[in-house]
Amino acid sequence: MAFTRPTLTEIDQRIAADLSGRMIGVEGAVLRRSVLGVLARAEAGVSHELHGYLDWISRQVIIDTADAENLLRWTQIWGIQRRGAEFASGEVRFTGNDGAVVPAGALLQRPDGAEFETLADALIVAGVALAPVRALQAGADSNTAAGISLTLQRPVSGVASVALITAGGIVNGSDPESDAQLRERLLARLRNPPHGGAKGDYEAWALEVPGVTRAWVLPAWMGLGTVGVIFVRDGDPSNIPDAIEVAAVAAHIEERRPVTAEVFVLAPRAVPIDIEIRIRPNTAAVREAVSAELRDLLTREAAPGGTLLRSRIGEAIATAPGEQDHVVDAPADNITFGPVDIGVLGTLTFNDLP
Repeated sequence: MAFTRPTLTEIDQRIAADLSGRMIGVEGAVLRRSVLGVLARAEAGVSHELHGYLDWISRQVIIDTADAENLLRWTQIWGIQRRGAEFASGEVRFTGNDGAVVPAGALLQRPDGAEFETLADALIVAGVALAPVRALQAGADSNTAAGISLTLQRPVSGVASVALITAGGIVNGSDPESDAQLRERLLARLRNPPHGGAKGDYEAWALEVPGVTRAWVLPAWMGLGTVGVIFVRDGDPSNIPDAIEVAAVAAHIEERRPVTAEVFVLAPRAVPIDIEIRIRPNTAAVREAVSAELRDLLTREAAPGGTLLRSRIGEAIATAPGEQDHVVDAPADNITFGPVDIGVLGTLTFNDLP
């Protein structure tokens, strides 16, 4: 039977009744302003605080209810480190006079104040120079779309003060691992202890890399003694990892894998899912809510080797705030994904439902 913490009033009444029963010559209820009433209320306040502390302790000794500070203590005990933030990086295009040089370490600023620095000297040739840049502040907020302008904070002779971000954008910045994600990894570690290269070990190793949010393991991917690992980074503009991110996960696993295993780390193949819906009301707010619900559904269920049920698409749409009725015209059937396929939201078409 679960323990229920008594309220302050209940504790007060219990103490008053106990005092009344133990004092000779006292009959009936203890009066509110009597000495016994004051003593009962004072003792009840202390007891209530102690009950509160015990209630707090009971949550800290269980990992899935521990506060953030004590969650970190648990993860340290089990040798799990919070994934740190990553710096966004990319390339910018400078213009200016031939022969002018933008030095490494030159600071640039985004219109909202976010700062970036060049990582190498850039020589202006034919009026143009391309320079690699990295954000000064780690985190997803530094990710910036292509075409956004950055302004040099200090003038460089012969170089225009404004640079444009090139087609690839400034990407791959990620926030530190959240408490919920850290707790989930710790619970997974407890439920699936290391087995010297079991399937769960490879998944755990991939998830230790900053930015990786989900991973899947393919036993005997290229034959006996081989393992395939695919992963995504849901916090990035595109959750499909690029070659550099794949190499980072491969290097991390290489240091931990059994010596007899050959590991292939792969980016999943994105499978766009086009969805056509007749909906009522067909307003901007409802469309945005439906889009959010569908993206969340794909994150949960459009996994490699899995099947996305058409009925689940309808359920997700029905949970969108403001939706009154709808009909799903496409896809016409369930969608099954290959072992390295992952579903992503393709073209989302909304039509009016009379």
